[in-house]
Amino acid sequence: MPVVLRMARAGTKKRPVYHIVAADSRAPRDGRFIERLGYFNPLLPKDKTERLKLDMDKVKAWIAKGAQPSDRVMRFLDAAGVAKREKRNNPEKAIPRKERKAKREEATKAAETAKADAKTKADAKVREDAAAAKAAS
Repeated sequence: MPVVLRMARAGTKKRPVYHIVAADSRAPRDGRFIERLGYFNPLLPKDKTERLKLDMDKVKAWIAKGAQPSDRVMRFLDAAGVAKREKRNNPEKAIPRKERKAKREEATKAAETAKADAKTKADAKVREDAAAAKAAS
């Protein structure tokens, strides 16, 4: 039975409150759970202490037993200093299309100017070599 530490939604419509629970991974999100470990209220300001409450002793005990925290719960644990969350890869596809297009155009423009500069330097070098060869003969 794989156990996960995750959030179960509670509260009313458009006023969510989340219970942080240890649950069987096969159980429904808001369904049966093994133990309640705390709560999270996203509607409160970030500086309030009542926004997040976790029983760290229970959390550490469940992690020691092999429970896997969800990504959001792992963020809470990382902020509390209990567990270290690895940095996520944010792919280019997440950037809106207009910004991606502008970035691509800038890159092609920069590549073209670099190519043109290299060509003018090469032409100047050829002319210089030709002039030196003419002067030597």
